[in-house]
Amino acid sequence: MTVLDRRLNAFREDLADKRLEGQVEAPSFVAGRPAHVRVPVLDIRRTASLEAGIDTQLLFGQDVLVFDENEGFAWVQSVSDGYVGYVGSNGLADGASKAAHLVTAARTFVYPAPDLKSVPTSALSMGSLVQVVGFEERRGTNYAVLPSGEAVVASHVRDAAEKDPDYVAVAERLIHTPYLWGGATAFGIDCSGLVQLSMRMAGKTVLRDSDMQAATIGGPVGPEDLMRGDLVFWKGHVAIVTDPETIIHANGHTMTVALEPLAEAVSRIGYLYGQPTGCRRP
Repeated sequence: MTVLDRRLNAFREDLADKRLEGQVEAPSFVAGRPAHVRVPVLDIRRTASLEAGIDTQLLFGQDVLVFDENEGFAWVQSVSDGYVGYVGSNGLADGASKAAHLVTAARTFVYPAPDLKSVPTSALSMGSLVQVVGFEERRGTNYAVLPSGEAVVASHVRDAAEKDPDYVAVAERLIHTPYLWGGATAFGIDCSGLVQLSMRMAGKTVLRDSDMQAATIGGPVGPEDLMRGDLVFWKGHVAIVTDPETIIHANGHTMTVALEPLAEAVSRIGYLYGQPTGCRRP
């Protein structure tokens, strides 16, 4: 029997996704219940404990399937990239999201009304999905109005079907974003999160972790043939090529999303973690 990746398949000793029946052993199989994220950022953890590290994060408006809920945690699978883990139940709302607009600004405030002088109720990251019920102009600023009556600046959102033409340019808009292990948002992000979020804004869905990306994105390319948009992988790390001599990556060295000469990165990273394991062209 093929060994399935638990990060991408919902199964455990007592329960499994009904779609995995016949592929895994479990005493009970259930169909996932649709839900969506109702908070700005929702952490996914490997176990149902606040002491567990963050594996990845979900953004406002993203859809999940819920397989189990217990003591304040829900065991879920992200619809967009298939990632499985535990989230706080209070961060979810029932049913699939009706959002059709995407936040394009790195970060944007949510106001209680269409008025930039009002005190924001929250902030959303690039990649969040919102339902827009109308537009309103006030004092020369156009706002997208949400079902709650709250509003975001209209120029900070677009139709979710639209795509950025250059995913590298999206990553460059996130320069100086703080590094966060497991982070997948413009509030804090890690190396593979930067790749995933940037590509999502360009209309390409990719898997979450760097080992998954190294195995599935595009095809191999030689290090001597690198061009803008290629990816350079190390064991446990990935960087985006901005030009043949430069990369952009979320990294623990600067603790930010930063540009770095590729040769310097290879030397610096190699000293502790070895040489690049490969390069791929999406």
